Amino acid sequence: MAASMAELFCFCADPAGAARATVEVRFISSLKGKGLFATRNIHKGETIFLEKPVVSSQFLWNALYRYKACDHCLRALETAEENAQRLLGKSCRVLPHPEQCSIRKDLHQHCPHCQVAYCSAECRHSAFEQYHQVLCLGPSREDPKHPLNKLQDTWRNIHYPPETSSIMLLARMVATVKQAKDKDWWIKLFSQFCSKTANEEEEIIHKLLGDKFKGQLELLRQLFTEALYEERLSRWFTPEGFQSLFALVGTNGQGIGTSSLSQWVHACDALELPPHEREQLDAFIDQLYKDIEKETGEFLNCEGSGLYVLQSCCNHSCIPNAETSFPDNNFLLHLIALEEIKLGEEICISYLDCCQRERSRHSRHKILREHYLFTCSCPKCLAQADDANLTSEEEEELEGEGETDDAELEDEMTDV
Repeated sequence: MAASMAELFCFCADPAGAARATVEVRFISSLKGKGLFATRNIHKGETIFLEKPVVSSQFLWNALYRYKACDHCLRALETAEENAQRLLGKSCRVLPHPEQCSIRKDLHQHCPHCQVAYCSAECRHSAFEQYHQVLCLGPSREDPKHPLNKLQDTWRNIHYPPETSSIMLLARMVATVKQAKDKDWWIKLFSQFCSKTANEEEEIIHKLLGDKFKGQLELLRQLFTEALYEERLSRWFTPEGFQSLFALVGTNGQGIGTSSLSQWVHACDALELPPHEREQLDAFIDQLYKDIEKETGEFLNCEGSGLYVLQSCCNHSCIPNAETSFPDNNFLLHLIALEEIKLGEEICISYLDCCQRERSRHSRHKILREHYLFTCSCPKCLAQADDANLTSEEEEELEGEGETDDAELEDEMTDV
């Protein structure tokens, strides 16, 4: 396994090869599968590696509601001011320090055939070379009868926000293989991602699609086949294979969040200003976010998901020693050390947000089993093994108020 994984490190966006010098993938057990381990001492705050996804895609509802993102790397395409105005539902709000906005509209390009937007010529070229030749709708972009449009419309009618995946992630996997000269290499790459048993796959799909998933999954499979059938991937289009493909994305997909407004705020935070100006700017930003929350709620970012070879090997811990983020306003994943990590130590992230990690062992296990189909045995859970399998009264009250775990998980996945 380690040898074949080494072939796939080309997706790590680190020309110096630091990822290869810092981590390695090891098989742990048949129960736990693979894990990521440090091959040297790693300091707290250090970037362990950068990684581009094998494939990624913006969520369909997110795009429909005019969250403008590059169709390839998901970089936000609006200026920070345009972003704020849209989220506020107003066109009159002017942001101070516009020079701190990182968006370069002069670099933006469109597919000449279907007018899909990209942040740069590089992204347009990369998309075209990997998958867009197959998926380009050309003049049929607005045709509701086109098979790809039918597939996307059906997905939107099944999977409402908060979104956790997109049928177009699967479509880009197929399109990548269809376009590839070395189809076997790509098929091998996709096979690296962990798989589940048939019963576990059904649980994952049920979580993604809801109570009526069986009939809807078959409808999606038929539309998927009509739009994208590829002989070399014939198993992916069978009922069993499509279920496995769906579960693979549900298990391994990493949420991606980008925001030009967030980038502007971070840049403003770094400005050296006189105390009075700093106080005014901070008050402006605080009020801006309060106003946006009233108008838009929690949906602030351009959101999507991607498949990452290395990140998908990171196991969960309730006391993680690393975390993922997207500070470059695109799909480039940064894995950052939260504490000192010693040579040979496993690198773990958390599938739970900060608040969930502070809940009881019983509550954490309930969330992890429901969303990820495993029982955690991290040091924190083992230390609390003798705790009663009951939630506290406070936690029961929280659970009775609507179980916001889905939204919280999505927020954690899309931190920028």
